[in-house]
Amino acid sequence: MRALDLPLPVFDADATAGGSLGDLPEWRLEDLYPGMDSPELRTDLDWLKSEIASFAEDYQGKLADLDAAGMLACIRRYEAISSKAGRVMSFAGLLFQQNMSDTARSKFYADTDAELNDSSTPLVFFSLELNRIDDDALNALLSANEDLARYQPWFDRLRNFRPHQLSDELEQYQHDLSVVGTSAWNRLFDETMSSLTFDVDGEEMNAEQTLNLLSDPDREKRAAGAAALSATFKANLGLFARITNTLAKEKEIDDRWRKLDTPQAFRHLSNQVEPEVVQALRDAVVNAYPNLSHRYYKLKAKWLGLETMQHWDRNAPLPIADNDPIQWDVARDTVMEAYAGFHPRMAEIAEPFFNKGWIDAEVKPGKSPGAFAHPTVTDVHPYVMLNYLGKTRDVMTLAHELGHGVHQVLAAGQGELLSRTPLTLAETASVFGEMLTFKKMLNAETDPAKRKALLAGKVEDMINTVVRQIAFYEFECRLHAARAEGELTPDQICDVWMSVQAESLGPVFEFAEGYETYWTYIPHFIHSPFYVYAYAFGDGLVNALYAVYEEAPKGFQQKYFDMLAAGGSKHHKELLAPFGLDASDPAFWDKGLSVISGMIDELEAMEG
Repeated sequence: MRALDLPLPVFDADATAGGSLGDLPEWRLEDLYPGMDSPELRTDLDWLKSEIASFAEDYQGKLADLDAAGMLACIRRYEAISSKAGRVMSFAGLLFQQNMSDTARSKFYADTDAELNDSSTPLVFFSLELNRIDDDALNALLSANEDLARYQPWFDRLRNFRPHQLSDELEQYQHDLSVVGTSAWNRLFDETMSSLTFDVDGEEMNAEQTLNLLSDPDREKRAAGAAALSATFKANLGLFARITNTLAKEKEIDDRWRKLDTPQAFRHLSNQVEPEVVQALRDAVVNAYPNLSHRYYKLKAKWLGLETMQHWDRNAPLPIADNDPIQWDVARDTVMEAYAGFHPRMAEIAEPFFNKGWIDAEVKPGKSPGAFAHPTVTDVHPYVMLNYLGKTRDVMTLAHELGHGVHQVLAAGQGELLSRTPLTLAETASVFGEMLTFKKMLNAETDPAKRKALLAGKVEDMINTVVRQIAFYEFECRLHAARAEGELTPDQICDVWMSVQAESLGPVFEFAEGYETYWTYIPHFIHSPFYVYAYAFGDGLVNALYAVYEEAPKGFQQKYFDMLAAGGSKHHKELLAPFGLDASDPAFWDKGLSVISGMIDELEAMEG
């Protein structure tokens, strides 16, 4: 556990990445700091070192003796430290993500992280000592001061980890070691992935460009892209297996010392979600594989004129799809009109992302692949990263990431300690934004063939969000269980990958040699173990939410904005109650999956 709970980007999987697509926006990071060598940055780093030392001197060993007013002052000072540190690391991290092959940026990121890690060591005592305060004593403080009581959800989250904290000395040791432990392995993965090149019929491409070929209309190009990916991944298989083995073992050791009974337990606690809720989601999706992915891909094979499909056909566009590149201005207007159609306020919040340098959209060498939204800190604004190549799926990715951004802007009013939403709810606004955009595009389309292509594209996206992410989660569960028995060879990891892929994708697929290596490029397994079920959680939740919106739109918008503005200040039961929804009810997940099944029903009906 790091001493500072710094903001993290919300990474998104399977986001696609150039052609003339218009004037693509680029980040203006000066809203955080003017540059790597700016006096403002140095001033803040020096302030953090001084203030953290002063904070520790003022409060270490004294927290249990504070009255309510004293505890409030303490929490507010800690929040100010968190905000300043979050600003510093957001700037360093975003600069690095823009070009991970730039050695100056890489060094700056590593040095800044190390300096902040050293400076924050005196804070290790804080959460440990807070958790040693007796429940009755803490409740008395919260009852005595209304302003302090506002932080109760933060205290509750902190105390969820109470049974799992180590001694002060061990926590400090872990904190100091983290910069050459997990963080170092994460950085090695990122730098390796950004530096990989892929030989596609004699043309050198980066990962994003090569992965993009898997959705090319030309099957030969898809196959060539797949072959290039396989060749490079295989050549680096040993390194990726070493990173995966090391991080999984490190996690097993940490979990064992903290008395966490499963590898997933820490993620569930972080997400403030009960293990049985996640298990119900997992079981519902796995049981639905035949009715969802198996059934859909059988249809897709027919549309593509294939008896069986290879993995490079999974994201192939339909023959009837419009494959002309979508200009950036068109993508922007489509999403903004969909947001405004829901409520003008939603478009107003989204507008600055486009005209104030809050989006970085162009595919560039060294740039982080995929897409994400980073909240930075509550007194600045979020930043969105895309790799935009003008596909319909890229428009949906824009809608998705912008949804994260809107959510983060609304939640900022909660302050630094209460604004961040658990991952399970962090996907709500993003998937809802996608749904609004999809519905707008579908309702505007009158050509039956194009409507079919749009509907099929949405089904594919939902399968990628639900089925594929639960398959990823299942891969992680099996991987960590197997690693607990001993180090895994690259072939063993590949075997685990193939077992879940065959189960989730279904019998219509044949898997050519090389696909067994594709686990290597997925950053979630490295950066955020067991993160991925949050996508399926969010999709199922949004399907249920959208059904409520369509059935009774009056007053829905305000309840929706209130839910987003709550940030991390409420449990998922509280947030969903105004909509009459309960994620702990197993039938809830079946309802969400039935939306996908219903769309597949509609596609089958179109076959006549």
